[in-house]
Amino acid sequence: MAKKDEGTRNKVVASNRRARHDYLIEDTYEAGLVLTGTEVKSLREGRASLVDGYAFVDDRGEAWLDAVHIPEYLEGTWNNHAPRRKRKLLLHRAQIIKITHKTKEGGYTLVPLSIYFTEGRAKVELAVAKGKREYDKRQTLRERQDRREAERAISSRRHLGE
Repeated sequence: MAKKDEGTRNKVVASNRRARHDYLIEDTYEAGLVLTGTEVKSLREGRASLVDGYAFVDDRGEAWLDAVHIPEYLEGTWNNHAPRRKRKLLLHRAQIIKITHKTKEGGYTLVPLSIYFTEGRAKVELAVAKGKREYDKRQTLRERQDRREAERAISSRRHLGE
């Protein structure tokens, strides 16, 4: 029973923390990834970078993930993969249509938030996001700092009262 529970949990390989700072996230989607064998092995070792990655829907209605760096598998031979190739995303048609309409509105983009394994399958969490302005970023940092200071004040009062 323990093995089954272990396999259902998500094993996060890479996350894009910068995206949450740079973008206002509207919707999130879970998409499957079409990968080669050496890419899967490299991901299982926990090696990937989403820093410059982005996703798009082409004119044929297919979703793609581009500029995500999955390094070559060290034990791979001549059939190793290219580290920064375009990878096809597996989404339902209705999801692709929603994403297409949202990104055509203007100002919205499709950003990968994380890559993880669910039940042995590689998945990517995508977000339809709008870029933050510089003052929005400062305001978010200020709010986070204020929240931390308030939590510190509350915890110090608890310790003094004991």
